Amino acid sequence: MPRHHWNILSAVLLIGGCNAANHSDPRAEGSGKVNAADVKFETSEDPPLQAKTHFAAGQLAETRGDYLVAVEQYGKAIKLQPKCKEALYHLGIVYCHLERYSDGIIAWNEYLKATDGEATGYSNLGFCYELANKHSQAEAAYRQGLEKDPNNNPCRVNFGLMLARDNRIGEATIQLQAVLSPAEVHYNLASVYEQQGHPDRAKAEYRKALDADPSLSDAEVRLSVLK
Repeated sequence: MPRHHWNILSAVLLIGGCNAANHSDPRAEGSGKVNAADVKFETSEDPPLQAKTHFAAGQLAETRGDYLVAVEQYGKAIKLQPKCKEALYHLGIVYCHLERYSDGIIAWNEYLKATDGEATGYSNLGFCYELANKHSQAEAAYRQGLEKDPNNNPCRVNFGLMLARDNRIGEATIQLQAVLSPAEVHYNLASVYEQQGHPDRAKAEYRKALDADPSLSDAEVRLSVLK
């Protein structure tokens, strides 16, 4: 299916706690892992340690699908350490799982403040706007992210997928081509068509994906299902 970058469906969970230093792009692509040895906290007294504890509890709840508890724990971590980027990041994801998109938008905006406008943060904000059916705001967020980093993979892919879903195929292709191979572009367009209930269009794009890269087994599997 479409390979969203976020984030919500495919976020790489960061481990280690609330880090005041910059951390890597959580998804660009498959990156975002933080080694525990690299995580450093402010040298204050109990609050940073408590924030780390609440963050860890939030992660445990999130992995169990207990999103309300995760919201509570991430909120406590942020209250103690307002610029806890990881907690803000995961709070945005959890709110979207709960379909509390207005709260998610607030969380992503706070994340952007904490990261000085990280491009992937704009991608996540854009995706949250799209989930809330606010496509004009989503487009603006994606474009802001691309102004920050024109090569940002999550912004390009998520923006491209949204454009494809809005039947702006030419524009979608331009965005996807900037960071994906031709086979991957066709695969993602096919996935959008399949989701929208256009099997003939989907099959045509899956075939193009296989023509461009015969080793793309995912396209072959999807094509066999549609036959």
